Amino acid sequence: MTSEITYAEVRFKNESTSLGTKSESPAAPKEKTSLHKSNPGFPKALLPSLLILLLLLTISFFIAFIIFFQKYSQLLKEKKAIKEVTHTELECMKENLTMKEKDWSCCPKNWKSFNLSCYFISTDVKNWTKSENNCSAMRSHLLVTKTKAEQDFIIENLDENRAYYVGLSDPEGNGAWQWVDQTPYNASATFWHPGEPNNPLEHCVILNKPSRRSWGWNDVTCEQHHRSICKMMKIYL
Repeated sequence: MTSEITYAEVRFKNESTSLGTKSESPAAPKEKTSLHKSNPGFPKALLPSLLILLLLLTISFFIAFIIFFQKYSQLLKEKKAIKEVTHTELECMKENLTMKEKDWSCCPKNWKSFNLSCYFISTDVKNWTKSENNCSAMRSHLLVTKTKAEQDFIIENLDENRAYYVGLSDPEGNGAWQWVDQTPYNASATFWHPGEPNNPLEHCVILNKPSRRSWGWNDVTCEQHHRSICKMMKIYL
């Protein structure tokens, strides 16, 4: 009798333990559920930052695309301009050149050839700025000359009754003369008429031949209308 009671108590206790375990087990998912509910808050806090980052990346990409497109368009324009100058009616001469695989030196038709350069003598009259823009449109610049040989060659092809803009100017009006191609101005290698330059209000330079005088440079106001001389490097083929 006693052993049966003891067994029953032991059995009851075992069942109680078993039931206790079962009763506690449903509480566990509550903790999991609470943890599960706390997780969505974490990405929600990051969402605005991610959106801002995505927006910044989109803007950066858009700006980079615009810059690339502009540079590409400019490159196409330059290539087109070079092609027009290089391949439209060139006049070439066979020369003994040291440049590898280059046998011909060329200038555009109606341009004058001298040493390594080509020269275009315009018959249109414009102010200094428009004259320089006209040269730039032909992939050249207003005349830059530093040697007497080049100066003598140029004047042989000019009309004595006309004046021609060259690429020398003093944009600040302080006597700081400068060439359009950024070549340093050398005061000892110039061709000014005697007494020139003589007016601080005259910021541009023409090449002319006054009556009973030789060719030389004279400073003038940049708005005067004169002919011009363009210069470019020869094209080698």
